[in-house]
Amino acid sequence: MDGLETRELRYFVAVAEELHFGRAAERLQMAQPPLSRAIRRLERRLGVQLLNRDNRGVSLTPAGETLLKEARRALDAVDAAVRRTRRAAMAKPTLVLTTKAGASHALLKELLDAYAARPGAVEIDVLLCEIGEQRGLLLNGQADVAIMHAPFDLMTGLESVEILTEGQVAILPRSHPLARRSTLTMAEVSNVPDLPMARWPRHDFTYPPGPGPEVRSQSQLAQLVALGRTLLVIPASSRAWQWPEHVAVPVTDAPLATTLLAWPAGVQSPALAGLIETAKEVSERLAKDPLDVLGVR
Repeated sequence: MDGLETRELRYFVAVAEELHFGRAAERLQMAQPPLSRAIRRLERRLGVQLLNRDNRGVSLTPAGETLLKEARRALDAVDAAVRRTRRAAMAKPTLVLTTKAGASHALLKELLDAYAARPGAVEIDVLLCEIGEQRGLLLNGQADVAIMHAPFDLMTGLESVEILTEGQVAILPRSHPLARRSTLTMAEVSNVPDLPMARWPRHDFTYPPGPGPEVRSQSQLAQLVALGRTLLVIPASSRAWQWPEHVAVPVTDAPLATTLLAWPAGVQSPALAGLIETAKEVSERLAKDPLDVLGVR
């Protein structure tokens, strides 16, 4: 059997997602009869039934559910390859680095400055994203490399190098009684009736959900903490963004947080290789006294 064409996969994904040939044809900007014939041909070529068709409509067979999952993954990979290829062909090569807006800007600046000093360094565009979005941006080719955090960010399909491993702190409103403590425990910060822990988005982010408001950006989070509506636990170096209305208190039994430089598995350009080597060098410097190097005390 010949290999499947991306056109066939796109046709099938549209039908499988819409579960309606008419809507799928409209989405694909084509007539319905040729779409129906294309799906029939695909089923014959594969030797399996992908769709159940009856008077009640269209539904996926187990084989169809499998192909939908695999087709999405394959089409994402094709789209990512196109984006990376076009970026590589630009007259002025660049790397796109994505990071959460609330990540340590001091750490990022240390990395970018060190890389810029390397011979042959290319320009790095920084793409700020919401919590948990970095992996998707890497896999779909919109970004080449990302700053991520273990064990919180989902790392499936990625390679990485460690930059910094550190403890975590609770960010609290300065007016709250717990802000006067020298240390706290996870049990204490997880059970504050008047100050629930922030709730993170579910996608690509594995930190246990808190009972408080869902937060998606650093500015939203900072405002809610200042208003006394939530608290959060973050890597110690990330507290460089805290407001005067905030206080950072070490959480003694919080899991260690590791800042990583991550990229799609098996994808590495010469420019990216240089940034990876820079990250290793920065990691060695930070191992001595991370908070002093980053200017966070």
